[in-house]
Amino acid sequence: MSGADVKIATVGLSVCYGVIQAVKDVTMDFERNRVTALIGPSGCGKSTFLRALNRMNEVIPGVRTQGRVLLDGEDIYAPTVDPVSVRRRVGMVFQRPNPFPFTVFDNVAYGPRRHGVKSKSELTAIVERSLKEAALWDEVSDRLHAPARNLSGGQQQRLCIARALAVRPEVLLMDEPASALDPVATGRIEDLIAELKMSYTIIIVTHNMQQAARVADKVGFFLHGQLIEYGPTEELFTQPKDPRTEAYITGRFG
Repeated sequence: MSGADVKIATVGLSVCYGVIQAVKDVTMDFERNRVTALIGPSGCGKSTFLRALNRMNEVIPGVRTQGRVLLDGEDIYAPTVDPVSVRRRVGMVFQRPNPFPFTVFDNVAYGPRRHGVKSKSELTAIVERSLKEAALWDEVSDRLHAPARNLSGGQQQRLCIARALAVRPEVLLMDEPASALDPVATGRIEDLIAELKMSYTIIIVTHNMQQAARVADKVGFFLHGQLIEYGPTEELFTQPKDPRTEAYITGRFG
């Protein structure tokens, strides 16, 4: 793969919680405008690895990160790099919808305001664009000033996606974004992911292997903090190279 195709990459990435090593020496590339799914049993380090890609682990006391994370070739852990600027470029959507206790409008406008956007017309344009990108505009355009927590669970999750998109990230991290949703809302999130990859590089953690097969271009299998296998989705699911991958995807453990 040429360097021009790689949007974000890890080189020897390890993450420790005190004396416990949750991620062990992971090196992998993520292609721009592609969806990569990370699978593996609970506690295997997927979410910790994901949070390392935008320095989110730093808010947890006692966490140490070693190795490099390269965003367009620049190490985001370099001393001169501001974590806030990293998190603007690498957005995050969490497992459970977590709208702020504000209106729909103010949820989406929150990030741009923090980054200095004050113009009401500019904020209005950003909110509309972001809600349209998150396939939510048609459902909430008449209640932008209603509390966000009045929305359904699926709508709240798409609102959180819109909130992440409002600051125009380049990479979107999703930590099991549909695990708390019903099948219909899950389908909408999966359809949305397929649309968003036209503009964003997406990395998703999922326990649902069928979901990984549906949405991802490539899949990485994690076990005990290690990356066991990484490759094109169909290849990994139909012709896994490592017996541990085969054991996991056939349900023999996990």
